[in-house]
Amino acid sequence: MITLTKYEKTKRIIDLFGAFGLLIFFLPLCLLIAFLIKLDSDGPIFADTPERVGKKGTLFKMYKFRSMVESAHELLRTSPKYKELFVRYKRNSYKLPRDPRITNIGRFIRRHSLDEIPQLLNVLRGEMSLVGPRAYYPDELREQQKKYPHTQDLVKVVLSIRPGITGVWQVSGRSEVNFDKRIAMDAEYVKNKSLFYDMIIILKTPFAMISGRGAM
Repeated sequence: MITLTKYEKTKRIIDLFGAFGLLIFFLPLCLLIAFLIKLDSDGPIFADTPERVGKKGTLFKMYKFRSMVESAHELLRTSPKYKELFVRYKRNSYKLPRDPRITNIGRFIRRHSLDEIPQLLNVLRGEMSLVGPRAYYPDELREQQKKYPHTQDLVKVVLSIRPGITGVWQVSGRSEVNFDKRIAMDAEYVKNKSLFYDMIIILKTPFAMISGRGAM
């Protein structure tokens, strides 16, 4: 039988009420974004990306508004057109400063993290939390741990809890931070997690969204 700590129980209650309330608040904006995505380019409203790695290594489907061309994830890895781009993508800790796959509306919603609003559904499903580490792709974790072998123990720490929609590195530089620093920051969060710490991150998140600081 799994025994939850007081922190975990309270955090889950906050996640449920917070995610439900935010979904209602953002509903009109979500409808507008969905309309603009369909108007801007062919493809589904939600991103057709592979599963992410969650708590204890469990894979789950993350919901995000599509901000790239259809099948962008697969194209990057299989199309000769993006061969050099994929090499640069892996070299830059799985981030691209100027990604040609991003659509017009996608550039705006990514800059202000509006593409991440649907992740509130993942919070309700118990796959994510409002605050937590980043949810990585399986191949990203494998490749980055090869590149930064000293991060292997840190990854184990990070995967001990649910990933979050926002987190310490997202409000402290976001995509400007490389994998080794990101994973170290997230591991530090896990070791020092508390409801007070979560509230500080939540309060910093709106500024990070509005400013678009470090977004790609």
